[in-house]
Amino acid sequence: MRVSKAKAAEHREQILKSAARLFREQGIGSTGVDSITASTGLTHGAVYSQFGSKEAITIEAIRLALRGSRRAWLRAMERRGRQKIFPAIVESYLSERHRDEPGKGCLVAALASDISRQPRNVRDAFTEEFKDALKFLSGLVSSDDSAITEDDALAAFSFMAGAMMLSRAVSDDALSERLLRAASKRIVNWAKSSE
Repeated sequence: MRVSKAKAAEHREQILKSAARLFREQGIGSTGVDSITASTGLTHGAVYSQFGSKEAITIEAIRLALRGSRRAWLRAMERRGRQKIFPAIVESYLSERHRDEPGKGCLVAALASDISRQPRNVRDAFTEEFKDALKFLSGLVSSDDSAITEDDALAAFSFMAGAMMLSRAVSDDALSERLLRAASKRIVNWAKSSE
C-alpha cells in the first residue's frame, strides 16, 4: 500500500530522529537498521525506500542532530538574551543532565570518535554541519562589546566536547562531576576576561 507524501515525510522524520538518538546512545557501528526499524515501528522496506542505505541514514541523522543543536542555542538566546547566552550554553552543555542523556544531547560529544572511523561521505557531512554550527555559535555569542571570535568559539566548544566525553568515560562519579564543573568554570571565566 502506498503512503501519501505527507505520511512519507513523517516517516522520514521519525526514522532520522530515532537513528540520531540510537547512534548517540549506542554508536553508529552498534546500531543496525533493525534497531532503527524497531524504534520507529516501521518496516525495513519503509526505511530503505526512504534512504537506500544505512550510510544515507547516518548522513541525514547527523545533519538533523547538528541543526537541532543550532535551534536549541537560538531558543536559549531568545530566553536569556545575547549577553547571557554563552554562559547559558556552557552551563547547559556541561551539566550532569546532558552527561546522563547522550541520546538527547550533543552529537559531537557522543559520536566524534565514531564518526572519525566512518566513510568519507559521512565525515564530509559531519564536517559541513560542524562548520556551520561553529559559525552559528560564534555569531550567537559575539556582540559589539565582545571579543569572542570564531576561533574562540572553536576552542571553547572543543574544550566542552572533550570534557563531556571524559565525564562520560570515567567510572568515578565524583571525578565526572569535577570534570564538568572545572571545564565550565574555566570556559565562562575565560569568556568574561575576553569581554
